[in-house]
Amino acid sequence: MLLELRDIYFRYHGEAPILEGFDLEVQDGEFVALLGPSGCGKSTLLNLAAGLLDPLSGEVDFEGKELKGLNRNAGYMTQGDTLLPWMTVTNNIALPLELRNFPKAERQQKIERALRLVNLWDARDKFPSELSGGMKRRALLARSIIYDPPMLLMDEPFGALDAQMRETMHQELLDTVGRTGEGVLFVTHDIAESILLADRIIVLGGKPLKVMEEIHIKWGKDRDLDQIRKDPEYTALETRLRDLLRAAHS
Repeated sequence: MLLELRDIYFRYHGEAPILEGFDLEVQDGEFVALLGPSGCGKSTLLNLAAGLLDPLSGEVDFEGKELKGLNRNAGYMTQGDTLLPWMTVTNNIALPLELRNFPKAERQQKIERALRLVNLWDARDKFPSELSGGMKRRALLARSIIYDPPMLLMDEPFGALDAQMRETMHQELLDTVGRTGEGVLFVTHDIAESILLADRIIVLGGKPLKVMEEIHIKWGKDRDLDQIRKDPEYTALETRLRDLLRAAHS
């Protein structure tokens, strides 16, 4: 088991419980989408998995061990642009390696591999101000995977992109994690995005947060996103998930 949240109780100071007796599992190499209304508590789950928050009771296990403090074995990618403007693409994505004191020779190998994985090798000497929105997303993805974490935690990472660029980044992400074999816990409120990317969709709603339904997606790792959009089951899934989210709001 890669990630396991067991019997989690959590609330912010002075507020009603967000999580109460909550369980969640992610297997090695699995892509799990957390789908639910904005503000329902999806990001809280991600922050518990990242070790940025501690449960008030219950346990978070990562790779079979109880998580204590920051989860340094998970890459974390948010919707925000956290690239440092005074650094080149290469220096930005190398930051996790420097913080972990990787040897210089190994560092160079990992930098080149990460840049090539996300098709940014030719932009390695550019500064963030010279990058398009999609290139910035790819640079942030490269920084998240550069030290080969077994898991990526992603909090609506493509929410600020236009529809065409989102489609491009969906394929980039699937191609990248397909090559690296990383597990992914992906927060979204976008129904189509969850269907296209995930092996399993966990639909969330209610206060405290509960799992309304789990849906296993049939298309596998080598999926063709254009073909999926033409599949009648894709339309049926959209309708089913829309009904579930409507119920989550009520």
